[in-house]
Amino acid sequence: MSNAIVSPAIEGPDFTRTGLNLADGSLGAEFLSATDAFFAPGERMLDPGPATFYPDRYDDNGKWMDGWETRRRRTTGHDSSIIRLAMPGVLLGVDIDTSFFTGNFAPAVSIDACYSPEAVPDQDSLWQPLLAATELKGNAHHFRALNSNAVWTHLRLNLFPDGGVARLRVYGIPHRDWSDLDPSQSIDLIAVENGGGQIAWSDAHYGEPRKMLRPGRGINMGDGWETRRRREPGNDWCILSLGHQGIAERVEVDTAHFKGNFPARCSIQAACMQDSTTQSLITQSMFWHTLMDEQPLTADSIHSFSELKDLGPITHIRFNIIPDGGVSRVRLFGKPVA
Repeated sequence: MSNAIVSPAIEGPDFTRTGLNLADGSLGAEFLSATDAFFAPGERMLDPGPATFYPDRYDDNGKWMDGWETRRRRTTGHDSSIIRLAMPGVLLGVDIDTSFFTGNFAPAVSIDACYSPEAVPDQDSLWQPLLAATELKGNAHHFRALNSNAVWTHLRLNLFPDGGVARLRVYGIPHRDWSDLDPSQSIDLIAVENGGGQIAWSDAHYGEPRKMLRPGRGINMGDGWETRRRREPGNDWCILSLGHQGIAERVEVDTAHFKGNFPARCSIQAACMQDSTTQSLITQSMFWHTLMDEQPLTADSIHSFSELKDLGPITHIRFNIIPDGGVSRVRLFGKPVA
């Protein structure tokens, strides 16, 4: 069997960097149902990795494709599928990726959305148009910004009339209901499930900072933030936003799988910022107060630091790694405050 061909990385618009892919199967997104999935199951469409192609791979139904693909429709109508997002969120944009689908891609798609507290929407769920019918090309990325301030939990992807899509990536800001705020409970204030996110960074050659905010421990060295080898003075850094302003109590830095490339040390600065642009945050972060002094790091280990400065409520941190390297996870435990 011939070797796999991997879809090349492509730089997308700003929403692919500011938003989290809420259709990521590894975060818990689910392909719930489809009118048809004869050639390829929809679960493949939610794979966070790039699409792959095996020139000589076939299964009982025909050519093996890395994505969701329906049979050739011989009746009126169109195919559709329902996807539960990994977590509720305000959606910024989508990437409809048809990599390696050349003569079998869907000519057009549209997307509807609904909010449902149930895992599977019922017949009373109210679906709203999110993306109007959009023409697709074969073997291409289709980035489309979304204009919606509502919180959604489920999507319905419609294919007109049939065909395949390699990947559906849905970028958004995770939403947590803070109405039941418990000021006595300590939580991870920068976890993606609590709305934590990435703002800016000095370098992300091998992996973006947001990976450090994912649940669980990293599965390998690619599941974390890693910079290139620094060949000039200084150090690498990233700015992370808390899901809710809070008072920091403990920091956890995990260098799982980073053995010959972990940072020698790390430190954290923090501030309470409101209504600032990305560029102003970058500039101001250089002068933020120190939350955690420089601390030594070791390979492939979890490090816990509880000696933090009392800065009061904060909304952002600047995580400095000295001089460079990779970190699998960062946790900022503390109490949210109104």
